[in-house]
Order: sequence, then C-alpha cells, then structure tokens
Amino acid sequence: MAFAAINSSAPKSIPAIEDAFAAQPSLKKRVYDAIARNASTPVQPVEMSTDGPVAKKRKLQNGDAAGQAQSPGDLKANAPLQFYMQDVSFAVPQRKKLTLEITAGRGFLRARNQTSKAVEFGIHMDKIQHVLCLPVPEKNQKQFNFCIIPQYGDGINSPPEGEPSPEAMVWTVSDGPPKAAFSGNGQQIGNKDGESAEDVVRQVLNENLSQAKVVRPDEREFVSAMSEAHRKGEKAYHVKAFRGSKEGYLFFLSTGVLFGFKKPLVFFAFENIDSISYTSVLQRTFNLNVVARPTSSDETQELEFSMIDQADYAGIDAYIKKHGLQDASLAEARRAKRYNINGVKTEEEDFVNAEGALEGESELQKAQRELEDQEDEDEEDYDPGSDADSDGSGSSSEEDSDEDGDDDDDDADDGEEGQDLVANELGNEAEDVPADQL
Repeated sequence: MAFAAINSSAPKSIPAIEDAFAAQPSLKKRVYDAIARNASTPVQPVEMSTDGPVAKKRKLQNGDAAGQAQSPGDLKANAPLQFYMQDVSFAVPQRKKLTLEITAGRGFLRARNQTSKAVEFGIHMDKIQHVLCLPVPEKNQKQFNFCIIPQYGDGINSPPEGEPSPEAMVWTVSDGPPKAAFSGNGQQIGNKDGESAEDVVRQVLNENLSQAKVVRPDEREFVSAMSEAHRKGEKAYHVKAFRGSKEGYLFFLSTGVLFGFKKPLVFFAFENIDSISYTSVLQRTFNLNVVARPTSSDETQELEFSMIDQADYAGIDAYIKKHGLQDASLAEARRAKRYNINGVKTEEEDFVNAEGALEGESELQKAQRELEDQEDEDEEDYDPGSDADSDGSGSSSEEDSDEDGDDDDDDADDGEEGQDLVANELGNEAEDVPADQL
C-alpha cells in the first residue's frame, strides 16, 4: 500500500474502520492515508466491547447522575454478608444475571458480577424509600418483580443540587422454592415446606429495612376486571397503559401508584399526588392524568397514561375516590406531614375488628378517616329548618296540622274574606308596594 512507506508502524487494518467503511473502499483508503500521515501518534486498534454500547457501560461504571444507585467504590465490597442469592435476573439498572447480596448490620443491598466478582451497583438500606413485590404480568409461569425505589429515585422528587440521582432496582424471582439462597455463612436457606423464593427475599428485606416494608398488591385496594391473560382464572393487579409511546403497567397499591417495569420507573406516593383525572374517555379506552408535586417544591408536573381499557374504569375510579386522589383540595392534607406509610403492619394484620376500631391503620388512612368523620358531623349538624332566610316552611307535620286546622275553621273564616291577604303574607313590606303592582 502507498502509505506503508510513510509510516511503516501503522497497522495494516483496524477492525472498526474495516466495519465502518466496508462498502466504501475509496473513503476507507483516505482514512488509512490520514492515519499514516500522523506518524508521531501511532494509532492502536479500537477495542470493541462485547457487553453492549460503550456509552452505556461507562455510565454504569462511573455511577453518574444519569446512571446507577451508588458507585461500587462506596459499597464496601468486602463487607461480611447476611444473605445472598445467586443467578438472580436483574432488569434495572442492568439487564443481566447477578448475585443479590445484603451485607450484615442493615448495610447495603447490592448486585455482584458472578464472573468478575466485582460489585456492579447497590444502595444503602437506609436510603430505600419504597419496596414493592409485584406479580410479573403476561408470563406463562408465575414470577415476581421486586422494585427498590430509593430516596429521590421515584421519578418525581429530585435530589439536592449537586447530588447524583439514584436509580431504581428491579429483579425477578420465580414462584417456586429458592435454589441458590444462602445465609452469610454459606448455609442454604428456604427449605421449609411451601416456602418460595419470593417469601425468602421478602422476609430478608423486611428484617433489614429501616424505614420501609415490602408492599404487595391487595384486592381490597385494586384488582383488575380482567384475569391474567397467560394464567387463566388468576387475578391480575395491573392495567396496561402507555406513557407516550412506551408501554408499561400501572399498579394501584396501598402506598401509591407505580408505572413500570421499563426504565424509568415512576412511583407516585400518595403525598406527592396533587390530583388524578380522566381524559379522552372513549367507548373502549380512557386516559389517566396524574398531577404530581415533589415534596420540597410547589411546582407540579402532569403525566398522562393512555389507552387504558374501559373494563378497569370502575375499579380505578373506586381506588381514586377511596384515597381522595381526585380532589386537589385534599392534597395539602396528604402533604401536611411525611407519612411513614410503608412502616405499617402487613396486610394480614391490617383489619377492622368486630367493635369497629381500626388496627394497623396508616397515618394517611387515619387522616382520611378523620376528614370523612368531620364531613359526616357537619352534615348531621346541618338543620335546614333553622335557616330564617330559607324558602322552606318548616316540618311536614306542622304543615299537615295547619291544613287540618284550615278545614275545621272554614266556617269561621267566612267573615274574614275581606282581609288583605297580601298584608298577611308580606307584613309591613306591603306598604311599600305600589297598588298597581299588586
């Protein structure tokens, strides 16, 4: 080649250039000529990553604002473990199989590469705001997605200026018994009769979470009018919806509303919902508009979820009205204080006893109940007959007695037919009415 005499040290071929200009040999030759002329800086072959796009890999390694929950350097990679589970399928922030780990002493929740043994990403347990365990829709075999929503990672609340924005974590476990779950000393766990992988992970998380509890769907909150498409007869707790062109699922839970499972996840905690309304209500579908307000801001943002099946309108509407989410005037009551709505008893313990006293009641439910009780008291105190300016004429019993008395006194009233009826009706005000208007 002509450029070989100019720069004998130049590589004969560069894979990236060969691939990029395979169909344009003349342009490829010009590129090589330019490389050869730059003899002072020999060009090394470009190494192409087999793990995915270079930009995406760099984002996860650096742990920057748009990337992961916390950089691996902050996760104490050598800290002793309390629990780990191998071959766990993660979907967010990376889609790959990793080892799920929880360090001792309510330390870190993290994911470790099973080949390189390097910690890929994770978060401190104290930074976790919400944990959800949700059935994976439209799967032939029953599975559960665990969704970890860190503080400032819900898609609504932004971190303080200068701090990175953490990203949610999502991994999947099967409905069957755990095959590779171990305690920190390497002893396999989850061998009890009927104990599933979902049970094991949920129990371990609840034991280590400091300000949250694992929340699961509850048919007392919402259940879809349509059963699971791929598992006939099984109840579904989601509705399919679109956010723009992105398809996902809405879950209506006891602590808020989730849209998942693809990035970015959005979780609307009750205290961040200003109001929910309907638009584009058609014969088969409707849209749901959620106005959200960050905890530390007065600026709102509106998100629209479209193409929701009309069959689920009644269930969604009942959920919205139950929590007062359709009324923006109640938003201040929800934001009056930060409710620890995850730190409540499990749904099995949360019930109304025979005497009507509420047990395991969350602060939000308590505030809502007190507001409803106040409204009921206001209605009971209202007496329409006590309004002097009202057009009403008193109770029906008094009217009946007056009518009976009129019947009895017809003869006695014959002598008073000339009485001024207008004067009786208007009193002194009749004096100010011109005669020609009577």
